[in-house]
Amino acid sequence: MTASPASPKKAASKAAKATTVAKKSPAVSRAAVAKKATAKAAPAKKTAVTKKAVAPGKTTSTAKKAPASTAAAKAKAAAAAKAQREREAKAAAAAKAAAAKAKAAAAAKAQREREAKAAAKEREAKAKAAAKEREAKAKAAAKEREAKAKAAAKEHEIQRKARERAAIEAKKQRELEAKRKAIEAERLRKQREIERRNAEELKRQERRELEERKRQEALERKMHSKPYANDTAFLAELRDLLLEAQTVTAMQITVLENAVNDLLEGRERPEYDEEDGSSAGSDYDRDQLKMQLDNERLKTQLIDVALARVDDGSYGRCDSCFEPIAKDRLRAQVPVFTCVTCRANG
Repeated sequence: MTASPASPKKAASKAAKATTVAKKSPAVSRAAVAKKATAKAAPAKKTAVTKKAVAPGKTTSTAKKAPASTAAAKAKAAAAAKAQREREAKAAAAAKAAAAKAKAAAAAKAQREREAKAAAKEREAKAKAAAKEREAKAKAAAKEREAKAKAAAKEHEIQRKARERAAIEAKKQRELEAKRKAIEAERLRKQREIERRNAEELKRQERRELEERKRQEALERKMHSKPYANDTAFLAELRDLLLEAQTVTAMQITVLENAVNDLLEGRERPEYDEEDGSSAGSDYDRDQLKMQLDNERLKTQLIDVALARVDDGSYGRCDSCFEPIAKDRLRAQVPVFTCVTCRANG
């Protein structure tokens, strides 16, 4: 089988492609690609030559032409190898230039970074100095404000204490003045109260005298008034009611007098002890009985007055308004000297 004459061209094209890739890649990568392409191209050439030399199935004429073809192939391969070496040299030079350029760029970048770091450090130092200066100014301003505040507070405290002292003195003066006014007002009030009481007492005395005169006049009028003088049956009925009430009242007086006497006798007994507290209770009971006894005696006197009025026909007239008392009231309450209206009005 005859080897394809396009194999060296393919190897050359592969080397060119590798060189192009190396130009596009960094310096180290380009050199590695160029070496790899050269290594692949050399075996391809040898294989092509060997195949051409030992290819079986050729005729005698073909064998005779082999030396010429081999020489041409060798020349072509040498040219291709030379071109490949030139390309490799160019690629190496380009890679070296790219590496130098990258190194210079890296050095420039490092220089810029160092300059940036130096500028950052300088800015940081300036910022720290400015912050320190601001802090010092702030501290000084704070101290000044604090000193002013303390001085103001001290002045304020002095003024406050002075105001408090003045207020205390003023309050004392007001209290003294108020006490003096209160004493004077109390003296005047007591004086006015005494005068008012004297005037009221004088008025009461006058009223009592007037009432007494009215009562006397009323009594005088009642002595001549006989509201039920013509109703003898009713007067007889009232007489019976008064006599019955007189009897009951006399019995009640007897009972109350016996009870009071019993209490007095019990107090005079030797076994009576004032320290056990029974004296207070017995005295209270005795006072109550005495009050009831006085009321019953007063009632007896009123019954006597009522009987006297029944006899002369004047019973049944109100002592306040001098109007006739209702018969129902005269029957219900024995004795009675006021009508319902006067009794309600007090």
